[in-house]
Amino acid sequence: MKIVLGGGIAAAIAIASCSHKDDAPTYFDRSTMLDPETCKQCHATHYEEWSGSMHAYAADDPVFLAMNARGQRETNGALGTFCVKCHAPMAVREKATTDGTNLGALPKKLKGVTCLFCHSVSDVTDTHDNPLVLADDLTMRASYKDPVANGAHRAGYSALHDRSRLESSQLCGACHDIVNGHGVSLERTFDEWKKSVFASSPGGATCGQCHMAQSPNLTPIAQNVQGVFARRTHAHTFAGVDVALTPWPHADDQKQAVQSLLDTTLQTALCVAPLGGGASSLRVIVDNVAAGHSWPSGAVQDRRAWFEVVAYSGGNVIYQSGVVADGTAVTAANDPDLWLLRDCMFAGDKEVHMFWDALSLDGAQLPGQATFDQTDPRYYQTHVVQTWPRGNRTIMGVPDRVTLRVRLQPMGLDVLDDLVASGDLAKATRDAMTTWQVGKTLEWTPATATLKYMEDRTMLSCVSTTNLNVQADKVPATVPTKCKP
Repeated sequence: MKIVLGGGIAAAIAIASCSHKDDAPTYFDRSTMLDPETCKQCHATHYEEWSGSMHAYAADDPVFLAMNARGQRETNGALGTFCVKCHAPMAVREKATTDGTNLGALPKKLKGVTCLFCHSVSDVTDTHDNPLVLADDLTMRASYKDPVANGAHRAGYSALHDRSRLESSQLCGACHDIVNGHGVSLERTFDEWKKSVFASSPGGATCGQCHMAQSPNLTPIAQNVQGVFARRTHAHTFAGVDVALTPWPHADDQKQAVQSLLDTTLQTALCVAPLGGGASSLRVIVDNVAAGHSWPSGAVQDRRAWFEVVAYSGGNVIYQSGVVADGTAVTAANDPDLWLLRDCMFAGDKEVHMFWDALSLDGAQLPGQATFDQTDPRYYQTHVVQTWPRGNRTIMGVPDRVTLRVRLQPMGLDVLDDLVASGDLAKATRDAMTTWQVGKTLEWTPATATLKYMEDRTMLSCVSTTNLNVQADKVPATVPTKCKP
């Protein structure tokens, strides 16, 4: 990521504003502080990281714009600020929008989740739907108890901004738990974290510790500025699973950050069970070891995560499930054995597809880690096992090679198709949706199967590239009662 500072007179003004002054400083006014470009003058690295993040993209995301436009239309405006108060919070607070439908006409400084918004938070009054209190003192709050005096703005310490403090997750969670107007908990990431071992001390981890990686080296938090000493900083990329679907700064860097995060999230094992009579079945054991919450998380009603297994004998496919052609919605697959993780939304017994209509949810996720104590029975509640084929069916033949891929779409193509059909989203945006592979492809062969365990008097042979204990207790994969592939 290349960082470029302005030169000449502009740079001189920036350095003078950022530097420590012995006389009484004249700080930037509110209008100036609203603009992240102002922050770029002194904090170029953090600005560049943020500029390629989904926080910066939040109000430009065409899927958000499409869904908000449709929601306003279908609710006759009753949706109001529900979406935009998290996607462009300063636009709402500056009274520049009441529903987000005019975001295209607003200045850039009011779009997205900006520097002033996050660093002005002084209190959190609830757990969901952005209950954040912003101070009006233009003090930029952060994790350092010894901020350097400067000529740009006041600076102060805040536990809410200190990624080493568990309470800092409240700040993130306030916008990452969403409850719709019918009381349905659409997004539960913060609540999931609170129920996990990661919300406990010692040994826990905050949102910031996972999604704002700490620098390995000491660096100045403000570049080319006098009086600023080197210290540990943390990234402002906020990698998760979503990425920009239209041209956006540092898109490749963001994709690499997301892939790196996903590659360490799950531990998997792939097993073959010979059943006698020339038949067999498959097992996948998966453990959500690193998400810090359930997986997938966030807008689970829109996410699509599934497991692809393919069994071969002599080079021929003798069984497969979860094989979805590129560009095809996974929900359109005619696959009775499909293991699909997602939420389904309902109004009564009718499935609905837009969150403002939802009166209830049904679905399946991988649970978050409950304890680090291996003597605690809860330790194994995240060791989830799934069997193929389902029911009493078997694979005719014993494979000599089996592959496993875990796949994830941040927004299901079926959701995007719905928005395209309603005229709210361009098909080109739908076609740009990323399908992630979570971790490497896992391949079982008799030679690589070095792990074994007994199940129902059958010895299963397994392969894993992680330290997953295949012999440990396991729980069957959740079977939703209403939500079907």
